[in-house]
Amino acid sequence: MLAPPPPPTDFEALLRLFAANGVEVIVVGGFAGNLHGSARATFDLDVVYRRTNENLERLITCLKPYQPYLRGAPPGLPFQFDAETLQKGLNFTFTTRLGDLDLLGEITGGGGYEDLLPHAVEVTAFGVRFFCLGLERLILVKRAAGRPKDLEAIAELEKLLEMKRRKAP
Repeated sequence: MLAPPPPPTDFEALLRLFAANGVEVIVVGGFAGNLHGSARATFDLDVVYRRTNENLERLITCLKPYQPYLRGAPPGLPFQFDAETLQKGLNFTFTTRLGDLDLLGEITGGGGYEDLLPHAVEVTAFGVRFFCLGLERLILVKRAAGRPKDLEAIAELEKLLEMKRRKAP
């Protein structure tokens, strides 16, 4: 019997959850592109998380009630969502009761949280303030990732950057 499909990702609920619990993340990936004006559909929330012990504990505390499970893993596979697991791993793709979430310790072409923070911008969406990877760096990391879907997104992101530069005083 097939597992039921995951719920659509509730970007608002996830971002509110992180903000309410003081979880330090930078939004990257497709949703970061959307925040910069991209019209491309995205189905999961990709965040780079700060890997301090305190932040890992906050992540565990706020996400555990939403039953994070390794996306694509067979049902019933033993998995412990705790700080030790996050410390021993780096990048995780989860399905949760709030939808799909990628917790990334670092990204190709960008590094980890501390590396990306100088290239992040503070944005507000859904009435929540959080960090999002800046458009220029987003283009660079998508180019570095080299996946077909990232390469396809670059042309639109570059056009958005060009329009942004034209508007700048």
